[in-house]
Amino acid sequence: MPHEVLTERQAALYNITVLLPAYNEEVSIGSVVLLARRYADRVIVIDDGSSDRTAEVAVNAGAEVVVHFPNLGKGMAFKTGFEAAGDADIIVTMDSDGQHNPADIPKLVAPILRGEADMVNGSRYLNGHPTDTPVYRRLGQTILDKVTVLNSGIKITDSQSGFRAFAASTKDVFRFSATGMAIESEMLADAGRHGLRVKEVPIGVRYDVDGSTEHPVRHGLGVLFKIFTDIEYNKPLYCFTLPGSLLGASGLYMGVGFLRTFYLGGSLNFGPTVLMILLTLTGAFMAFTGILLHSIAGLITHLK
Repeated sequence: MPHEVLTERQAALYNITVLLPAYNEEVSIGSVVLLARRYADRVIVIDDGSSDRTAEVAVNAGAEVVVHFPNLGKGMAFKTGFEAAGDADIIVTMDSDGQHNPADIPKLVAPILRGEADMVNGSRYLNGHPTDTPVYRRLGQTILDKVTVLNSGIKITDSQSGFRAFAASTKDVFRFSATGMAIESEMLADAGRHGLRVKEVPIGVRYDVDGSTEHPVRHGLGVLFKIFTDIEYNKPLYCFTLPGSLLGASGLYMGVGFLRTFYLGGSLNFGPTVLMILLTLTGAFMAFTGILLHSIAGLITHLK
């Protein structure tokens, strides 16, 4: 029996719910809903404070609609959607601007149906960056991917993908605290912390319908800042102990050099000596702070 046929028969036994967070997407939301309904039992649109006819168009296309007012951000939209999904067996998240092709939904849910994954990430870059992707976008994406991997411990090629599938058992894993596009990286960090099995599958994407109104550099820096804030909380050894150890080692190295100079009859300069003391003390403080925070985080995790 062909693998695709087996997957379709398996999928028919499960409730698949698609979540579409939307903000002023009246132009694209109707077609996305209609196409998604071909591959899902339910399509839920979370209208996050839109000022246009997004909710009306989505309802006419056959979606269930939950309205936020005012705009609460993508993280809260996901939280509302996951709650509204109810007894869904598999939850699929997609962007509502038409970038993603709903025909890829069976590809995303297949690893969950086969019991190979708890979460599936649709990757635009699994087979390398497309040649038509702008250089600045490739560079920014690479940086965000590397930092996200550091934070989550999950090897991923497209950390900012909004096209994902989740087994129902993962619903209570995610914090949904990020208000902007950093929610994608935050969810990967949560998945890594809870030991979820994450798999990637290749997907297509249309850049000609990118409806984002936020400057890509500003967006990237915002996401990067949020990831570093998350690292500060989740991995204090990386954030404090490692750089602190480097600073302390630099101070000690300078101190050894100063002692050698003094032993040979030379004099100590005030400025470099003060710098050496500051580096040593600051480094030691940061290193011990990281160790303390790491111990506290471990205790909190154990108590949970």
